Amino acid sequence: MLKFIKLFAAIAFISLMTSGCVNVAQSKVNPTTQLSALKTMYVQHYESDNSGVNEEIAEHLRSKGVVVTTGAGTPPPGIDALVTYEDHWRWDITMYMLKLNVTIRDPNTEYVLASGDSLHTSLTRKSQTEMVTEVIDNIYSGQALPTADSIQAAANTASSGAKKPLSTLNAKTLPQKLDDLKALKENGTITDAEYAKKRQQLIDQM
Repeated sequence: MLKFIKLFAAIAFISLMTSGCVNVAQSKVNPTTQLSALKTMYVQHYESDNSGVNEEIAEHLRSKGVVVTTGAGTPPPGIDALVTYEDHWRWDITMYMLKLNVTIRDPNTEYVLASGDSLHTSLTRKSQTEMVTEVIDNIYSGQALPTADSIQAAANTASSGAKKPLSTLNAKTLPQKLDDLKALKENGTITDAEYAKKRQQLIDQM
């Protein structure tokens, strides 16, 4: 019986150390999304949610210079983006927010423009306000990869002989541009053939 108790205690301790300290914060911005162009947003409120998460999301988005409204009804016409969220809560002596996901969508197609997640288990728990701040800040600090069109435009400008300020020309090295191009191929934004063509164009500009 004593061995069983010791074994149970060991398992409980390992479980606490491996799951109680989990901390994940990440974001993803679609390569074609310009967050600075999204000036008006609507945060969709779910009637079952009485924690006020929608209000805090709206308030923090306003700190980014966005005009934001929130409610449970139909989004107003003419907005640039619809914001949805999922909040998960857990009880551990007190109730705390375990995970928060915020997604910024196209208001017409609901296509995902950007999203962010924050997960903190008991030992790394954050307040609701801290979770909202972390997610929104991570979304806005995320850097979108350049699009195939932007790379093509840069190549066309360079081949035309147009002069640019030295600081612009030196902004990215060839290896960095090639890495960006490779990332576009790997995430499916451009085909293998487009990748090969644009890669050669960048090399020819040397």
